[in-house]
Amino acid sequence: MKLDLCPSPALYPYYKTDRDTVIVVDVFRASATMCTMLNNGASAIIPVSNTDEAKEYKSKGFLVGAERRTRKCDFADFGNSPFDYSPEKVNGRDVVFTTTNGTRAIEAASESKELLIGTFINIDAIAERCIETAERVVVLCAGWNNRINIEDTLFGGAFAEKVMELTKAEFDSDSIKMALDLWKQAKIDLMDYIKVSDHYQRLIDNNAIGDAEYCLTPNSLSVVPVYNKSDKKIRNINHPNRIHQD
Repeated sequence: MKLDLCPSPALYPYYKTDRDTVIVVDVFRASATMCTMLNNGASAIIPVSNTDEAKEYKSKGFLVGAERRTRKCDFADFGNSPFDYSPEKVNGRDVVFTTTNGTRAIEAASESKELLIGTFINIDAIAERCIETAERVVVLCAGWNNRINIEDTLFGGAFAEKVMELTKAEFDSDSIKMALDLWKQAKIDLMDYIKVSDHYQRLIDNNAIGDAEYCLTPNSLSVVPVYNKSDKKIRNINHPNRIHQD
């Protein structure tokens, strides 16, 4: 298996090939939120990149999660906190979802061979899926408005380390090597390290700091969210199985 990391959606055209399995990661918070809603019984997620499309779905009676610049959009049922999507609210329902960065990254990689949603909370399940099925894996960091961020890059390093523990892997560019080196520094105290990040401060500014620990907890879920190109929906290919109960 070959591993690579694209540090920003704006750079994705320079990293992609026709044979890629792409892991879209938006650590704070879209990836964890999508994993959580599927774990809590949502039948599918419909990712959309703009709020106009989300509003149109809302007018048709769909449940809608929408966030811009860390805040819930006024028209939406939910924001971008994983705690918004309880089983009572989403079980058996399709959920339309749009965020500042994560769903734009999904759109960028929507034609890849396989598109997965990954983050710390499902890192083992995603690694196992890639080892079983992937020839080349690109971790696509959602970043922030096309800029590189710390937390998504760290996930790329953690993912590389995990895969290398389980199978043979080759690095396909300097970016994944850099991510692994950064992870080796940060993993000693991940929460403390990540407090210097721009987005951690945004969570503080928007009273969402309680989401951070949840988003950084490894392997709390075993879901494997996969994007279906035919109907443009994300579904869990693992049976929902909450590993740790709150």
